[in-house]
Amino acid sequence: MTTYFKRAALAAFVVTTSAVTAGAQEAEPTLDQAVNDAFASATGWFVNFIFSPFPGTSFPWIVAWLVIAATIFTIYFGLIQFRAFPHSIALVKGDYSDPNDAGEVSHFQALATALSGTVGLGNIAGVAVAVGIGGPGATFWMILAGLMGMASKFTECTLGVKYRNEFPDGHVSGGPMYYLDKGFAERGLPGGKVLAVLFAIFCILGSLGGGNMFQSNQAHQQIAGIVGEYPGWITGVIFAGVVFAVIIGGLKSIAQVTEKVVPFMGILYVLAALVIILMNADKIGWAFGQIFAGAFTGLGVAGGLVGALIQGFKRAAFSNEAGVGSAAIAHSAVKTKEPITEGFVSLLEPFIDTVVICTMTALVIIISGQLVSDPETGLYILTEGGSIQTLDGSSGVSLTSAAFSSAFSWFPYVLAVAVILFAFSTMISWSYYGLKAWTFLFGEGKTTEIVFKVIFCIFVVIGAAANLGPVIDFSDAAIFAMAVVNIAGLYFLMPIVKRELDSYMSRLKSGEIRKFK
Repeated sequence: MTTYFKRAALAAFVVTTSAVTAGAQEAEPTLDQAVNDAFASATGWFVNFIFSPFPGTSFPWIVAWLVIAATIFTIYFGLIQFRAFPHSIALVKGDYSDPNDAGEVSHFQALATALSGTVGLGNIAGVAVAVGIGGPGATFWMILAGLMGMASKFTECTLGVKYRNEFPDGHVSGGPMYYLDKGFAERGLPGGKVLAVLFAIFCILGSLGGGNMFQSNQAHQQIAGIVGEYPGWITGVIFAGVVFAVIIGGLKSIAQVTEKVVPFMGILYVLAALVIILMNADKIGWAFGQIFAGAFTGLGVAGGLVGALIQGFKRAAFSNEAGVGSAAIAHSAVKTKEPITEGFVSLLEPFIDTVVICTMTALVIIISGQLVSDPETGLYILTEGGSIQTLDGSSGVSLTSAAFSSAFSWFPYVLAVAVILFAFSTMISWSYYGLKAWTFLFGEGKTTEIVFKVIFCIFVVIGAAANLGPVIDFSDAAIFAMAVVNIAGLYFLMPIVKRELDSYMSRLKSGEIRKFK
């Protein structure tokens, strides 16, 4: 498995589910190879540092950084993800929405935009790797980490709205770069501006790479696997044109697309999973028994308590990106005068992404009977076509396709459509994240925005046409470097969130805050 778990899972998924031949992967342009070698030698240390494991383990320290923060926020805010869940649903429904509040999008649109950046192929492929290596017990730890991550999203998205910039024409700019700058200044703390600039730089790099080039590259590979080989730049130009048409209209245009695409993707996938689960209703109890037993018991190095915990926490952290700070940028644009309300709405994001969709994938894999434990080695094996195959980080991803195909022979084609839709929705969301980081560094204005949007679309073409592995590795590392900067700031700013929370809850209880419908 590569240092970047999520990217390895996605790449393996595309290779598994598409008909791309090995020969098509062999030849690589000399220029691309030169860029690969030069960039890898210059930035390899940074990539290795971000995703390096603790000595003697396979557990990346960046995952521990995210999970520990989620645990602290969960305790500090008194299990807010459970206490506020019903009110969060009411906010998404629009029960407390005042149409006259400042902002650009509704609570639901902000949630859909943020989800489009996190719900993706990792929910399909990454879970298969986690369960394939860590066993069914990885699902338990994945759910637990997802539940705790809800508190991280709550914290960062509340701050995103509180310290956003509101402009006369109605548009807003918010996110970690703004609350790190303003929040530290408000508390009289030094270093806020430095943290804000660092976050913005990492966000731009991440948006152009992991949020752009990698997405268009994988989309092209999937399409080519269906229709046959053709130049990648053709896919890139088409994708760039569609993406540009959406993002040129600003966040309102992006939100209008994501509020339709994201629910469609999620509902289609969850319904298919539910059908398989219901077809095997007699195995549901057994499956949950496997999950709980595997979470705390078991032999072997890969499975058992440690293996299940590592894989489950990895999957949750890399799936919902709680603590990374990216979602706070999308949620900052919501129409509200109460920052804490968007904190409530945002905590639904890890729940939908990890607790619901990832768990559905895991249950289908377990119930389908594709995964069995080898009593001699303790490792998990895949029985396919009468053969027995030991699972590793790359082959394990075939579990999802095999599991769904056991009930629906046509499901791999649905997955192919999902690849394209997930890639598209991720690109338009990350274009907005990168844009807000760009305008923070270079100033607001139409010209500044157009420059970034054109650059972003150029990188869509580059990503589809080339195989610049180390470049994408670096930008993926930049995404999680955002979490290092963001969480460090959140520790200093969480008392501000606590004050907002106490004020809002007291007014809600007294009836001062009322429903609009």
